[in-house]
Amino acid sequence: MFKLYGSPFSNYHNKVKLALLEKGVAFEEIAAGPSQEADYLVRCPTGKVPYFEVDGTLFCESQAALEYLEEVYPDHPLLPAEPLARARVRQLVQMLEQDVELVARRLLRHALFGAPLDEGVKAEVATQLDRGLAAFARVASFSPWLAGDRFTMADCAAAVHIPLVTRLTQAVYQRDWFADLPVAAYLEQLKQRPAYRRVRDDLEAARAARGQ
Repeated sequence: MFKLYGSPFSNYHNKVKLALLEKGVAFEEIAAGPSQEADYLVRCPTGKVPYFEVDGTLFCESQAALEYLEEVYPDHPLLPAEPLARARVRQLVQMLEQDVELVARRLLRHALFGAPLDEGVKAEVATQLDRGLAAFARVASFSPWLAGDRFTMADCAAAVHIPLVTRLTQAVYQRDWFADLPVAAYLEQLKQRPAYRRVRDDLEAARAARGQ
């Protein structure tokens, strides 16, 4: 049994959950929050969520989990068969996470919790987002999925990162950095997938329980 430790509030948790559901892999979802306590760091060296357990072995990092699932459960693949096409999918994931999501994440405490935001940081994030989104747009095909005609790992990432980045940038800049891409149609297409609806509905239920 694959055990997924984390929270529906984590987009990286939801990225792995979406992959599990798309591949039809049985899993147990266990509530956990980030921590720097010593006993937690034994289970998850980064102190973050999500982390994972398989047959008593623990590991972390969402992309490592997706790669593991692809190797162990090859049915319903989330990577193409051809090596260069596989590399392109991995490139999309890395660009979206490294050059877009992690950049926008610097806004999170301000956008969601009202923490102070330095004007210099705000300007720097805007510049980096412009650059990161421009690069991502050169590679993403949206035809109809990010890497072509098949749903892949790149879509597992985009399905959870795009809504968060949009929420953060609209809150801080009153601007959606994805506005020039066919993201609205892409998200509508995602809503037709039962796995995505399950992840989205679980997140909405968690928000409602918190009164958000």
